[in-house]
Parts: sequence; C-alpha cells; structure tokens
Amino acid sequence: MLKFVSIGDEVRLRYRPDFDQSWVEGQLRDHGSVTISRVFTFERADLVDAASDDETDERGEQAGDLDDLDFEDTFDADWFDFRFARRRDGYLHIDGRIFDIDNKVLIVDGGLALERKLFVAERNISVMARIADLLPPEQDIVIGGDRDQCVPVQAFLDLIKRFPGTTELNRYAASRISTVLGDHFALMADARARYESYMDKARSSLKSASLEHPELLQLELHKYVLIHDTIQDWLSSGDERSEKDWQKMLISFLLLIFPKYVAVLENVRVVDYYGGAGGKPTDRFIDLALFDASGNLDVIEVKKPFHDALVGKRPYRDNSVPARELSGSIMQAEKYLFHLSKWGVEGERKLSAKYKDRLPPGMTIRVTNPKAMIIIGRDRRIDGSAAFAADQKFDLEVIKRKYANMMDIMTYDDLLRRLENIIVSLRKRVEEASHDGL
Repeated sequence: MLKFVSIGDEVRLRYRPDFDQSWVEGQLRDHGSVTISRVFTFERADLVDAASDDETDERGEQAGDLDDLDFEDTFDADWFDFRFARRRDGYLHIDGRIFDIDNKVLIVDGGLALERKLFVAERNISVMARIADLLPPEQDIVIGGDRDQCVPVQAFLDLIKRFPGTTELNRYAASRISTVLGDHFALMADARARYESYMDKARSSLKSASLEHPELLQLELHKYVLIHDTIQDWLSSGDERSEKDWQKMLISFLLLIFPKYVAVLENVRVVDYYGGAGGKPTDRFIDLALFDASGNLDVIEVKKPFHDALVGKRPYRDNSVPARELSGSIMQAEKYLFHLSKWGVEGERKLSAKYKDRLPPGMTIRVTNPKAMIIIGRDRRIDGSAAFAADQKFDLEVIKRKYANMMDIMTYDDLLRRLENIIVSLRKRVEEASHDGL
C-alpha cells in the first residue's frame, strides 16, 4: 500500500509492504535502491523516516535528514517514507530517475490529487516512461500550469482514463492472435461466415443461364452489406488494432467502395527534390496510392479511427481547429501531392515502368493534378452518439471544404454512411426489379 503525504515544501511517498517488509530492507542494504510497484525507484538517500499508522504528518515535519537517523531504526515501523517531490515555482519537481527516465517531471502544485493510478497503469505500466518514449531526454514532462509545451491537467486525466484495463488488454491479445494467425485459423470469422452463407444461397438460387438484372443487383447489395458489416465490426472493437492493420483491411475494399479506381499501390517511391541534405534529391514513400481507369494517380492516407483525431479540445477564439492528427495528415498528404507534381513526366515514366505488371496493356500512370483522400477519426462514439457539439461539427465541415479542391477528408462514420446509402438504394432497386419481373 502506498500514499502521498505533503510535508512542508516536499511530497513524500509513504509505503507499507502488504506482507513482509524485509524485502525493502534487503534491497536498500544490498543494492542501495528499491523499486516499488515496479515503477517508483528510490535510493537509500531518499529514505526519510518510517511512520506508524497512528502517527501524523506533524511527526513527519519534525523528522530530520537521513544523516541524522540511524539506518536500522528506520525499519522499526510499518511505513517507509521516501522523498518524492519538491515544491518550487508553482510545480512539484520530481527527479526522472524515480521513474527510470532521463526527463524531469513537473506537476502543477494543487492541480492534481496525487495517487498511484496517475503514475502506474494496468499491469504496472509506467505512465511517465511511456510519455518519455515520445520526448527527447532533455525535455521536461510538464503537467498543468502555463509553461510551454505543457500537458493540460484534463488532457492528462483523459490519458489516464484511456489507458487499457485488463479486459481490454486481454481482448487486444486475442485480436492480435486472430490478425497474425488468421490465415491459419479463422480471421474475421463473422464476416467470412456471412459471406459463405450468402454464397451458398447464391449458388442454389442462380440459374445456369445468363444472370438477370435482379440477381446482379442482389450480388451488389450483399457485397456492400459485407463491407459495411466488416468495417462496423472492426470499429466496435475499439482502438486495439494498429494503423497498418486498418490499412490492410481497407485495401481489400477500397476498389469496391470507390469503383473509379482499378488498383491499389503500396509503398510508392516518389522523389523529393527539396528535402535532402545539401539540396540533393531524396526518396519519400507513399504508404498507399490509387490509380483510376485512365491511369491517373491519387494518394490515400488511412489513419486509425480515434475519436479525438479531428478537432482540437482547445478552441481558438471560439473556433474549433484541426487536431494534431488531422493537421499532420493533411500536411503529409499535401507534401506527397507536391512531390508528385514536381516529379512530373520523369516520375510518370518511372512509375509506369515499375508497375507495368499491374497496368492493363498500353496504359501508363499519369500524374495530372493528383488529389488525396484521408480516412481518419470518428464523428460518432461506439454507442452511436455524436462525438462533437453542433459548433464543432460545423467547424469540421468548414475544414473539410477548405481542402475540397485537393483532398477528400472522410471519417470512418462518413464511410459507413456512404455504404448505408448505397445499401438503401440497392435494396429499393432490388424490390423494384423483382416487382417488375412478376
């Protein structure tokens, strides 16, 4: 059991082992340090005093430095007190070594009630270590306050809330096994079961003669129902799949959803004449590109369906602005389009030669005013409720229209709605065709 106590200008982590306290003593004596909850690492010099259950913080205030204490006496009580943070300049300053990271940690004083779950996620994952993985070692991790590049308190609490629990981690593990070993077992079993069921019915109902119009419409209908249900199933499972998994899943459906395109190209090399050292050309690689029946090349970006990937939480003068994920995706797509256009005729020739086996005979790839498509984020929550307020939704539409001349920004819910409209139209046409055939 551990808790945080405030004593003067410092905060201490007060720890009591659930069973035998001798392991703490042994670690400090033999190694000079001890790790608590697999996250907090303290050195012998951090040990201040051991307070019993009925002692108050006033006793702690009277405790002297470690040099004034007898080391053996510090183990007489049930609790171990370790220096955790110092108050300075409106922040609690925590040495990064406590979390085994190089970054210092600053938490706005009074902004958060310190407790274990702020630092230790499910299965003893260190929250600060995960954040430090994304930062250079010289950059402080700042929570709250008004310092540059600080993480707002609410955003940090949202992060803690969204850390996966045991159930989610177990489901992720099962999903990962299914994704990796699906070809050997039963990947996307529900979707395949629906498809096989339909095919069994189709084989028994279709005549050996040439297909009539209603059967063609019925085939189209089942195709789009399968695509819609598969995407919806993936969305229902949350954020457990990687961006690569989403790309691979959608690749198989893109040409059916957008029939103007005839092929999907992966990892397309394009020359960047401006980004190399010393002005030398360098290579960039587009994850996914599409070319249509005329050979025109377009770019597509497929991102994960995060709810907070579209508009930022902090408005600018009462206006919603693009979230970092969306603005970064837009910038990435714009640069790809820029490099493709600058590559020009030489690029068309090289791309046509590389992908000639994917092209119909006599066709060449053309880079003529290429456009981009971005599939990103969600505007609906898993329960079906709206993810944004009315003003945020309006501002998101403004953002989409701003870039409409060069790219199509589409949420996963936009994609589902498009499929739903196609399905409704096809069902109506099937009914009309069947009625006309009576």
